[in-house]
Amino acid sequence: MKYELIGLDMDGTMLNSEKKITDGVIKAIKEAIANGKYVSLSSGRALAELTEYREMLKDMEYAILESGALVYNLKKDEIISVVTLDEDIVKKVFEAVKGKDVFVHLISQGRSVSPEKLIPKMDKYHMGVYIPMYEKVCTKVEDTIKFHYEDKQGIEKINLFHTTPQDRENTRKKLQGLPIEMLDAEETSLEISPLGVTKGFGLKKLCEYLNMGIEQSIAVGDADNDLDILKTAGLAIAMGNANENAQKIADVKVADNDHDGVAEAIYKYLLEK
Repeated sequence: MKYELIGLDMDGTMLNSEKKITDGVIKAIKEAIANGKYVSLSSGRALAELTEYREMLKDMEYAILESGALVYNLKKDEIISVVTLDEDIVKKVFEAVKGKDVFVHLISQGRSVSPEKLIPKMDKYHMGVYIPMYEKVCTKVEDTIKFHYEDKQGIEKINLFHTTPQDRENTRKKLQGLPIEMLDAEETSLEISPLGVTKGFGLKKLCEYLNMGIEQSIAVGDADNDLDILKTAGLAIAMGNANENAQKIADVKVADNDHDGVAEAIYKYLLEK
């Protein structure tokens, strides 16, 4: 099979342990695009959270963002596809964490909305590595829930950062049965997306847009929120640092994110060098 598109997860995949894109990975991405291949992000991040990487990735045209809720043309700044959570669902999610010590992060209209006072305390929610990015790119508000009800804009995704895995499990149980997608991320985060909306859903939307068969796509990832896109793509590639679940369903494995595994995936499987 000749592959035409590669979807790259960001955290733990395209980004190394320091949240940087290495020169080797940038070079491989540029070479793939120069050879007529499509390279897309495949991330749980909001559009706003790409800010520091946009210049480095200026050759990249497409992005599957917000765990598939937003598919975006980066060069034209145009939405290809967007799906939002039903307002009744949003209300039930908010009710489930009311009075709990949970960092409620909203992704709305491509914005990354966070409680300003809690950003410096993100270590408590096992998200400390993201503090510098959140300080730079977030729409900072006093209370995210209150902000949403006043803002009245659609929400594509809700991230609930907990202090312990057990607290996350308790929230999951409260939300069980709702027509939503729930995925564990990081150590204690629970991602809430519209039912049926996953990175794999976003990949299908992008392939339709490009008039391409899904079997011509490659997905590269490392974590549970990559499982659906790995199952959906024509070729599933797990990073060397991928968790057991991702490694189990992958077709092949490459080096880890600190040793240019993404570059290996591009050269070996997309460009077939």
